[in-house]
Amino acid sequence: MIARRSLLSTATLLGACAGLGAWAPLAAAEHEEILLWPGRAPGQGGPTGSEKIGGPGSGYGAVSNISTPRMRVYRPAQPNGAAVIVCGGGGYFRIQLWKESTPAARWLQERGFTVFELIYRLPNDGWDAGAPFADAQRAMKIVRTRASEFGLRTDRIGIMGFSAGGHLAGFTALQPRRALYEGRDRYEGASARPDFSVLLFPVVTLRKPYDTTRTRREIIGTDPSLAAQEEWSLDTHASADAPPTIIFSAADDQITPPAHGITLFQALRAKGASAELHIFNEGGHGWGLGEPGQVISQWPAIFAKWFDTIFKESIREE
Repeated sequence: MIARRSLLSTATLLGACAGLGAWAPLAAAEHEEILLWPGRAPGQGGPTGSEKIGGPGSGYGAVSNISTPRMRVYRPAQPNGAAVIVCGGGGYFRIQLWKESTPAARWLQERGFTVFELIYRLPNDGWDAGAPFADAQRAMKIVRTRASEFGLRTDRIGIMGFSAGGHLAGFTALQPRRALYEGRDRYEGASARPDFSVLLFPVVTLRKPYDTTRTRREIIGTDPSLAAQEEWSLDTHASADAPPTIIFSAADDQITPPAHGITLFQALRAKGASAELHIFNEGGHGWGLGEPGQVISQWPAIFAKWFDTIFKESIREE
């Protein structure tokens, strides 16, 4: 781990959401939530005060100042036996729920997936840079351990991430055995390796010339060593053991250009891992599900087809 610097009540969250229009229905009261850690989360640092929900602007609907990492559960009406942990982006200084992880969670839920929207700790809130990675690893172990409670198949538990959340999801998929914290409860006997990973406009490399992301600054600082850049770039850890991975990108993305996805795709394929890459002509960055009429809005259907193909059958028909 690189050294760096109570569950929010429904009333507090609703108050924070006042005046945010479409964001208000996404309040925690609608969902079951699972805490990741008994007591205080491991690691140094952390914020003070209540969680914050972003108002109008680029951070609209994003959460920050997170003290209590947790998963928000979306149970489908007709479960298909598969689960996805969803990680919103935000450069590790906020988590974009409204535009990214929540719409994706609801889309998946409607199609039979049991979804766990991850609200992870952020280095910009004063936590160690390794905190979000520990949270994602722990989330995977909890879901796998409790699979029977949710009617899940233990070989169909995946992870999805957007932007920095894609970096988080990818690192979890590629480094599931990394010792990020010490734990001794019943969850620690489970594997943190997801069975598939879905990465949308992910941050992959922290090396030059792609060294301008907020992700890089939050995780390894403004003047990192070459070793740190290598260690926290996803392609460094590509291996034949990587879970099947699908990557989506937009050609006009100025924050995480397609070179990020291409780099990881090539590294995975070179190791013999199963990987698929889709680059859309337009979409920019932070497109979530995309807008009606945009070609990029086809990615959920492409993912669904890929998922069925990877597992050799359509779970929705079981």
